[in-house]
Amino acid sequence: MTIRGDVVEGIIVKGLGGLYDIRFNDGRLVCCKAKGVFRHEQIKPMIGDWVEISTDAGGNQVIESIGTRRSLLIRPPIANVEVLFIVLPSSDPAPDLLTADKLISIAECNHIEPVIVITKSELSPETADSLAQIYETCGFSVFSVSSNTSEGIDDLRAYITQHLQGRIAAFAGASGVGKSTLMNALFPTMKLETGEVSRKTSRGRHTTRHVQLFSLTEITDGAEEGYIADTPGFSMLDFVRFDFYDKEELPWLFREFEPYLNTCRYTGCTHTAEEGCAVLAAVREGRIPVSRHQSFLQIYGDIKDKKPWNSK
Repeated sequence: MTIRGDVVEGIIVKGLGGLYDIRFNDGRLVCCKAKGVFRHEQIKPMIGDWVEISTDAGGNQVIESIGTRRSLLIRPPIANVEVLFIVLPSSDPAPDLLTADKLISIAECNHIEPVIVITKSELSPETADSLAQIYETCGFSVFSVSSNTSEGIDDLRAYITQHLQGRIAAFAGASGVGKSTLMNALFPTMKLETGEVSRKTSRGRHTTRHVQLFSLTEITDGAEEGYIADTPGFSMLDFVRFDFYDKEELPWLFREFEPYLNTCRYTGCTHTAEEGCAVLAAVREGRIPVSRHQSFLQIYGDIKDKKPWNSK
């Protein structure tokens, strides 16, 4: 906790209806509003923001300023994340690789390290192994876990406590993939609300509805300061409505493409259908997983003709 005169620094851990819960390093929580100037400047405080709190003339504590952001995600809406745990189920619902790959590309664009977590591994071990192979081939850290049998839970918890000291991490994925159940298995004191998957829609019901940060010092034994975020589930990322990145950046956000990007026959290759494309050759030869290139094609189709616009 940093104090300068009557100004105190903390981190936004929750925000609802214009009210923000600010946590100080000593564990104290303060609920307050942001100064009106932020609204006039079209700046919105985000979960994960480091902020300075001051006391106004009426004796009310308010957010005085927002610190420089290391990163900013639109979906899920959170600032200063350094690690994004992208959750994929092996079954129930079927794994949505396109949503996972969209999340990975957004993380890569924001210099956030993606980590793949395959949940419900007991339901379909073969699918879990197949998913792990896809993402390990691409160079990602992968964990295969089961919240029911506890398989892999200790390994993932050890990774979190060892790698997230002083950092913010978030769990993200489509609705119903088991994020909240997984986080309860990792950190039983969190007691997050969980829900069943609708048989009709294959989506989660009664699950997380807002982003919230949890302090590692409060949910683990002896961990140093750091934060874990639970995020709402969703089944799509709107690349038409939001400007996540442009089509020129896209190939570089698939890390397994990088060795081939400057070796195509033609300058300006889109890596979609051109003769002499080194990326397509790598896909045919099994060096790039087919599912990853299919996701690339889907995202490219979404953004290739789109004009940038202000998504705030």
